[in-house]
Amino acid sequence: MDYSQFLMMPQEIGLLAVFLLVFLYDTFMPERAGRHLPVFTAIVFGVYAILSLFPCCVEGTAFGGMFETNGATWAIKAILAVGTFIVLLQAARWTNDEFVSVRRGEFYELILLTLFGMYLMVSARHFLLFVIGLETASLPIAALAAFEKRYYESHEAAAKYIFTAIFSSAIFLMGLSFVYGLSGTLYFNEIAMSLAVKPSALLVVALAFVIAGVGFKLSLVPFHLWTADVYQGAPTAVTAYLSVISKGAAAFSFLIILVQVFGAAYDAVWQWMLYALIILTITIGNLFAMRQHNLKRFLAFSSISQAGYIMLGVIAANAVGMASLMYYVLVYIFSNLAAFGVIAAVERVSGKTTIADYNGLFKTNPWLAFTMMLAMFSLGGIPPFAGFFSKFFIFVGACQQGSVAIYVLVFIALLNTIISLYYYLLVVKAMFISQDDCAVPAFKCACTERIALVLCSLGIVFIGIVSCFYTELSRLSEVNFPGL
Repeated sequence: MDYSQFLMMPQEIGLLAVFLLVFLYDTFMPERAGRHLPVFTAIVFGVYAILSLFPCCVEGTAFGGMFETNGATWAIKAILAVGTFIVLLQAARWTNDEFVSVRRGEFYELILLTLFGMYLMVSARHFLLFVIGLETASLPIAALAAFEKRYYESHEAAAKYIFTAIFSSAIFLMGLSFVYGLSGTLYFNEIAMSLAVKPSALLVVALAFVIAGVGFKLSLVPFHLWTADVYQGAPTAVTAYLSVISKGAAAFSFLIILVQVFGAAYDAVWQWMLYALIILTITIGNLFAMRQHNLKRFLAFSSISQAGYIMLGVIAANAVGMASLMYYVLVYIFSNLAAFGVIAAVERVSGKTTIADYNGLFKTNPWLAFTMMLAMFSLGGIPPFAGFFSKFFIFVGACQQGSVAIYVLVFIALLNTIISLYYYLLVVKAMFISQDDCAVPAFKCACTERIALVLCSLGIVFIGIVSCFYTELSRLSEVNFPGL
């Protein structure tokens, strides 16, 4: 074996180096130094995330074409690294709590391990490597969901997630078995050539299983029923990571698989499957979000609806769609993590998690209320915040198809955007207009929480108005995915 092939994996090797540093610190440093592990991890990973923003000249394939690195995959991994860094900052204070500190090392090691699996998913060009990355990214999250051992809800969330992961993986592998039977290979490019030459009715069944398996990871309707319970029961830091980083990696991988593997069957097979999934996901996510009182369940159904918008970038099946998808996930990371950062800070101090508990928050904690307002405006797509531009570009990318059906689909998505404004503004109304004699008391966030919220706020405000972000992502998509 030529070990020089590992040089094609600079981001994965760097992430493993961070993992080893965290593991060695957690294992060999004296107990009194354990409280500094969150800060140590955030600093080391922060350096790694900053370096990830500057792509190196390494491009090509490794391991017989199973693994590919290019500018676009580098950018995708950098986006996931930035989101993970913010999650690590938000979790620093929580991991030093009395009941969590004994397992703080495991928390950071599992987070880094899942991120490594997501990196493999993004760069995989062979389904064997993709499944390895998928399971590496999925199974440790069950342990993370059960991290609050004191609470029954945390155990319930872990059980529901692990069963969902098992069944979705089984469905996905069933679909892959059909694909292998049709093509005789698991390489993405060879499958695409084989299916283009030998179309088959069995391909419809295979694609249905593949879309269902990935649909569980993305919380697409009707594969979404686990989402709200897991989001509510898991620790807030884990919920934030699951709702943003895990979903983003699945969306990127989904686009690559559908376009590069099943692109030849687009018009005949999976185009109409995704049309139905997108309409159901956006609409049902919005309708159920309006009924929620718990903020974590509220954001769970909001994330289901957002997954529908993300899928518009997938269905575009072009370089503009890929760029719009990357940009949308980048904006979604800052917007959603800002909301979860506020929820985590308030929950840590008061234990309150319902929308009514936020009545009068602006009077007691104006900075937190302002950050949550920015997050809600961005998620709702209100200009001039970044969420407006992300929705605009995702709609433009989808409309590149030029068909009447896609225009109808985008129109339905626009109507749902108006509906979503209602429930996002309910949170803003509670903080700024509604009054409560038992409002959340004034408190000071931990330093790491403040840094995370500042980063999220800056991202929400500036990513939309600084054009270089989308321009660079568009260039990378056109250069590295010309076949889209």
